[in-house]
Amino acid sequence: MKNHNDNLAAQAISRRDVMRALTGGLGLLALNGTSVAAPLFAEDMLAAKAPMIPARAKRVIFLCMSGAPSHVDTFDYKPELATNHGKTLSGYRQGAKLLGSPFQFKQHGQSGLWISELFPHLAKHADDLCLLRGMHTELPAHAQAQTLQHTGSIQFVRPSLGAWSLYGLGTENRNLPGFVTINPQGGRAQLHGSAFLPATYQGLKIGVRGGGNNRRAQEPVEDIKNPRQNNKLQRKQLDLVQKLNKEYARREKGSDEIAAVTESYELAFRMQAELPDLMDLSSVKSSTLERYGIGTDATDGFGRQCLTALHLAQAGVRFIEVGQGGWDHHRNMRESLSNSCRGIDQPIAALLADLKRKRMLDDTLVIWGGEFGRTPYAQGSDGRDHNNRGFTTWMAGGGVKGGLSYGSTDELGIEAVAGRLSIHDWHATILHLMGLDHERLTYNYAGRDFRLTDVHGEVAQQIIV
Repeated sequence: MKNHNDNLAAQAISRRDVMRALTGGLGLLALNGTSVAAPLFAEDMLAAKAPMIPARAKRVIFLCMSGAPSHVDTFDYKPELATNHGKTLSGYRQGAKLLGSPFQFKQHGQSGLWISELFPHLAKHADDLCLLRGMHTELPAHAQAQTLQHTGSIQFVRPSLGAWSLYGLGTENRNLPGFVTINPQGGRAQLHGSAFLPATYQGLKIGVRGGGNNRRAQEPVEDIKNPRQNNKLQRKQLDLVQKLNKEYARREKGSDEIAAVTESYELAFRMQAELPDLMDLSSVKSSTLERYGIGTDATDGFGRQCLTALHLAQAGVRFIEVGQGGWDHHRNMRESLSNSCRGIDQPIAALLADLKRKRMLDDTLVIWGGEFGRTPYAQGSDGRDHNNRGFTTWMAGGGVKGGLSYGSTDELGIEAVAGRLSIHDWHATILHLMGLDHERLTYNYAGRDFRLTDVHGEVAQQIIV
């Protein structure tokens, strides 16, 4: 129990504490010509590692839609639902009345994927999308489903998908975190935490603020700059504390907890040189800002997040999560779902277009989805309730087949009936595309080997190029 609490305490260290303390021990790079002390530990936990199996994707951008988007109004076309609009259900939800989608679906691209009118910009990329229409999860409760989606477990504190990815592959840019979560949803550090993995692998939470004519994002991390000391003096301070850490580590025989915390402090120091520039949109061309919808009220916030995600991906960040809430449409769905989709449609299309133009989409896995779907029957007169039995997510790039619809729900959209994918299958497939065998990616803790998929999970080979 003590080890568990110690590890949680290590994860709880805030970025404010990191930047104020600036104490550390795994200096591995030079910064502005200032030499960095030798590492305290023989193993460099963040060093880039070779994939276990041939990798299709070098990095992941996960567009996380918190609140559960309605699949039957977005990417899961159900003409039978429209035909039976207003009819009373029997069996599944006795007495509930079916609600046909008020939105029109059309086929797009050479592949002919059915996509709702809510995504006019994204529909132009239909031939890049792999729609996973047979998704299902365990519970129709937001907190539990979000935790399962991110960590593979509902009952226990486990490392997040991003943390496992960083643990398995390391990072390609030592001046930046390997795992970043932008505008995280759910309010729980567990969703981007490292649990029993060393704290080095947890996600860095950042925000993207600003709008209108303000093209410069405010500082994404508190105390990212030290107003009292320049880099040279900070380096001297770190080197002094590093010596103390080294002696302590020697007496503790190279504790992983010490290595993880001291590395996070060193990373905090190095981030000062690169992260603020990546978050600064003031030098971005006006035409680029317009393509992402930046400067337009409906799309400004998510547009900034997507453009920042692109910059982080270009800079070598391994796993980037972009969060957007507000998808829990129990009522007023026609208006609120339209607004939610309008806010993300143009920015996502711009992100995919830029990844293709920069020849990055082939090795960048873009994922979109919420924690579950919505019911095909009405809640009130204009809303949908939670549905964990069937829903849709999609992937693009990173080795998946574009223009593919894989799996399906029944004719009304109630339950996944073909090409069924559990969250464990989804995780196994994501790791596989990144070159990680989900059965071999393990960490020994409390006397046993743990993995993201526990004892479950099968790779969806049918969607892989």
